Amino acid sequence: MKRTARRLIAAVGGVAAASLVLSGCLAALIPDEKPAVTAAPDTSGVPSALMPYYSQVPEWTRCEADFECTTVTVPLDYANPGAGDIELAVVRHRATGGAPVGSLLTNPGGPGAGGVDFVIESLQYAVGAPVQESFDVIGFDPRGVGDSTAVACYDAAEMDAYLFDIPAEPRGSAGWVRELDEASRAFAEACDANSGGILPFITTENSARDMDVLRAVLGDTTLNYLGFSYGTFLGATYAKLFPERVGRLVLDGAIDPSVSGLEVSTTQGLGFESALRAYMAFCLDNRDCPFAGTVDDAMADLATLLASVDRRPLQASDGRMLGADSLVTAIITPLYSEANWPVLTTMLADVLAGSAEYAFLIADFYYNREDGVYLDNQSEAFRAYNCMDYPVDDDPADLDAAYALLDEKAPTIAPYWKGPDPCAQWVYPPTGVREPILAEGAAPIVVVGTTNDPATPYEWSVALADQLASGVLVSRFGEGHTGYNKGSACVDDAVESYLVDGVVPADGLECR
Repeated sequence: MKRTARRLIAAVGGVAAASLVLSGCLAALIPDEKPAVTAAPDTSGVPSALMPYYSQVPEWTRCEADFECTTVTVPLDYANPGAGDIELAVVRHRATGGAPVGSLLTNPGGPGAGGVDFVIESLQYAVGAPVQESFDVIGFDPRGVGDSTAVACYDAAEMDAYLFDIPAEPRGSAGWVRELDEASRAFAEACDANSGGILPFITTENSARDMDVLRAVLGDTTLNYLGFSYGTFLGATYAKLFPERVGRLVLDGAIDPSVSGLEVSTTQGLGFESALRAYMAFCLDNRDCPFAGTVDDAMADLATLLASVDRRPLQASDGRMLGADSLVTAIITPLYSEANWPVLTTMLADVLAGSAEYAFLIADFYYNREDGVYLDNQSEAFRAYNCMDYPVDDDPADLDAAYALLDEKAPTIAPYWKGPDPCAQWVYPPTGVREPILAEGAAPIVVVGTTNDPATPYEWSVALADQLASGVLVSRFGEGHTGYNKGSACVDDAVESYLVDGVVPADGLECR
């Protein structure tokens, strides 16, 4: 999803952000004495220029209990394979039930979330037991991300300043816009200087082509795939490029590939406002809620709190100042999962008491920051992908219409969802296009949408399922981001029956 400058736009991404209990640590890799083997690569129909990549036989080594790791080489530029190589980090969890159906690639979202950590740390969260029994579950860090050849921009101190410093000029003023533009320009230039020339090639289309190389070297003739959030766009892009190689694809918490970046951020603003209202109804029914009255009263009080912090930021014990943008980060993060709503209650009570500590704890989780150290490069990769995937929409009429809609439909969120698009300062022009994806000729593709998903609003799942020639929509009626493995037996059965047994769910299936 596009994080437009609204100085903070919610990352649609990493499913890990939906659960505040996931670990952020990855133990050191410990190789086995003997490498594990894989099936022979599938090189059918591969152009000769790409044959060295498709014909690789990866060497797997044990890297955690029950997990094997490897690296796979892919071309930096598929249009010019001789221009250089990059590496992808890959992890595998062998099927627990014997002979597997095949490999199942996964992507947790982002863009910028790492799939290696996702599978090693959160396998049970990623896929249920029937899927683990039937598939070799594959996690990979996409190009530009994590332990693959990665985007690099700032050190920790510079990243702190970029993410948390508060502009000196008043919000919305010309000086404020100039400050944000200059910060975005400096960030983009640092990314270009420190990333070894890979930035023009950090695109979803190239990442989808990487998945086809992974499919081949894993020995599969078709791609089986489970993608969450941004991972739905990656999966749909694969289906557009390789419809004949689509196996069993499940896209959960979909992005509509036809909408602009401005539409994405506007729709997200509306989605988080809706989720906030649902949260407030929950909060007001609990004795520890720091708000009172009706939902409208509570939302008005929250707007007052945000405006107060915007005028007079709160200082944390580490010296950082909590402004409204960072507070919004701390508010939206628990909204990714209904199970984390009590966390939001605790945080808001803490801020109302004049403390910034709990809010920064949650904001740090969002950015995967721990004790002043950033544990991955997700924020940097997020920007790199989105600035190449989304053309900048700077038409004044479009901006005015978007802002008017936010003011009307999301008045609590709106003041902090407006500002210059940082991708307008990116060092390379975008190459992505925004258009419907049909993937004609593909096997059935299951799209899962949650009706009050704040990060990838339900309407996007409906749109993607309608666009795809073989799209099948499964709807989860409820709160939170994504639908599979979120407590709905109906959704879980539909997804797992399709992945494991190839049973296509009824189009339009409604689950609670």
